[in-house]
Amino acid sequence: MSTNNMADPRRQNKILRYKPPSTETNPTLEDPTPDYMNLLGMIFSMCGLMLKLKWCAWIAVYCSFISFANSRSSEDTKQMMSSFMLSISAVVMSYLQNPQPMSPPW
Repeated sequence: MSTNNMADPRRQNKILRYKPPSTETNPTLEDPTPDYMNLLGMIFSMCGLMLKLKWCAWIAVYCSFISFANSRSSEDTKQMMSSFMLSISAVVMSYLQNPQPMSPPW
């Protein structure tokens, strides 16, 4: 094991740890996709709950997953989790009221 360290061609003084660029100095680096998907998920889940449209409820779940997948760990997760739970409740409520499968739109 020690012989590998002697033959290691990397220079220890040139190794730098990666630091992500801060969004305070450059606001264009912030990605608005999670916020848009969170808003779309809430709109679709409200349409699914109020209008009893199953496809709206499923789109809300899809948007919530995208929002969760694209979010940063430093963001507030309460709003994201509430959007996710709202979309799940829209799917559950739409199937509790009408347990028939969705009919294709064509």
